[in-house]
Amino acid sequence: MMTILIQAALWIWFFGCITTYRIGKCLLVEGIGIKSAEFVMLCMYSAGMVSYHFFQPAGKWILFAVLLLWFIVQFFCHWYFTLFGASEQKLKGYNGCFMGTLRLFPMSEKRLVPDLYHIILHTLILANIIFCFL
Repeated sequence: MMTILIQAALWIWFFGCITTYRIGKCLLVEGIGIKSAEFVMLCMYSAGMVSYHFFQPAGKWILFAVLLLWFIVQFFCHWYFTLFGASEQKLKGYNGCFMGTLRLFPMSEKRLVPDLYHIILHTLILANIIFCFL
């Protein structure tokens, strides 16, 4: 049951990349629609979840592969630059793209700092990887 809840939470949370989520007047994430790489990832994750629930034991590995790919992409789009620094151009582009989003930690002129949406997204991806095998 917990696996289903964690999977559903990730799906619903990530759907915010397709539509826009707000908390009151605060922007959580600005959706960019179905003509995007995010929508392709949502479709891959959906297919992985279907595989997990209907085609065991292979489905577990399919979902794991999708989640691992997703985690790696997210790491190199966000956390790599947080940990190892970013060029001025990358930092300017990232901060501009996520300018109005809700944050736990303020933007930095020296390090890339993920917003609240991405921190929760990455936590949910990791939780799904763990629960994939429980």
